[in-house]
Amino acid sequence: MANYKSTIDLIRFVAIGDSITAGYADGALYYEGQQNTYPNLIAKQYHLIKPISFKQPVVDPQSVGIGFLGRSRLVLVPATNSKPIRSAGLSYMAETGDSGLFSKNIYSSLGPFNNMAVPGAKTSHLMFPKYGDPKLGPGNYNPFFMRMASDPGQASILSDIMAVDPTFFTLFIGNNDVLAYAMSGGTTETITPLKGKLGEGFYETLNYIIETLTANGAKGILATIPNIISIPFFNTIPYNGLSVSKKEAELLNEKYINDTFNFKSGTNNTFLIEDNIKGKSTVRRAEKGDLILSELMLDELKEDYLKGFAPIPKKYTLTKLQVLLIEDTIRHYNDAIKIIAKEKNLGLVDLNHLLKNGKPDRTFDPKTRRVYYKETGVFSLDGMHINALGQALLANEFIKVIFKKYSLKIPRVPIFRFRKKQRIY
Repeated sequence: MANYKSTIDLIRFVAIGDSITAGYADGALYYEGQQNTYPNLIAKQYHLIKPISFKQPVVDPQSVGIGFLGRSRLVLVPATNSKPIRSAGLSYMAETGDSGLFSKNIYSSLGPFNNMAVPGAKTSHLMFPKYGDPKLGPGNYNPFFMRMASDPGQASILSDIMAVDPTFFTLFIGNNDVLAYAMSGGTTETITPLKGKLGEGFYETLNYIIETLTANGAKGILATIPNIISIPFFNTIPYNGLSVSKKEAELLNEKYINDTFNFKSGTNNTFLIEDNIKGKSTVRRAEKGDLILSELMLDELKEDYLKGFAPIPKKYTLTKLQVLLIEDTIRHYNDAIKIIAKEKNLGLVDLNHLLKNGKPDRTFDPKTRRVYYKETGVFSLDGMHINALGQALLANEFIKVIFKKYSLKIPRVPIFRFRKKQRIY
């Protein structure tokens, strides 16, 4: 039996969020990642004291998964000309992702769902009717929601959530409102403004969603948004990680003879990056505070960029001014989340605090121009989404807040089951 002092009931527990809550990891949505989601782990632990049903829109266990760009999940594979202790490189499990996942709707066979997280969703997307409607055409709907929506041509994420009539919810949303911009190097997305009318401003939209969720008396927990500096995707490759030999330095100095760049043999060189200054495209040295995105490591021309023979494209970098903008936005978002949580008397999980305490799980070696991975970290191979260990740690953060806020004592997730032995790839 649940703790008799408890003020909540998880009988209709619904998890709301984006890719992290959905179990998206290693660059794709796939079965194993879905099984290890923090809400699924919470439900399993709660099931030990009171049986409940927690349904997720799972994919086939044999599927290679599919990501935002139609690719399969990432894996570590043997690399050529490498010592055995460091014999793996980052690649895809298959040439293409499992596009069959986007060819049919599974609601009638597996729904309704308790995990209502949708990869790629921004805060306002939760409200959009037809967010999963393929009739709107590519780029105008979300295929991850299409496969799980009660009616892709009519439903919104929020309407499907409310159809379940949740008694308890977790809400971790807002990442994509700023991270979509950050992940594109600021080239293809915009940041959702804090202020603005419903459906456009972050605060008004989030407040409306919370009011809708709690209208029937549901209790819940909100989570803050992590700072991107804590995420390996943005901080694995240092701005000054360009290492060149004496011969390479001579070639670079000859190539850029008409510029002010000066290369010296060794590891103390800064990368060349593309930038847009006062509306004019230019190439400059990377500076302290600029970030280089790990997505660069999957580019076919990565060797040219990492050797300095070609400037790193803007889509793989964030300038220090963009970083300041992103960090400032996240602070405002988190202030809004905290205010709403307090006003609505809801619990709060500080995810930023959790990730800040996570140990680095990958390093960039300037000499080999490769990233080396440790299996003991909390992030998956894409450097953006957490792995099973990260999900388990996050589940326990929610469980702690559930007890603190609502006096419901749920057994903690046994973290040792998710830890792996130290191995470096």
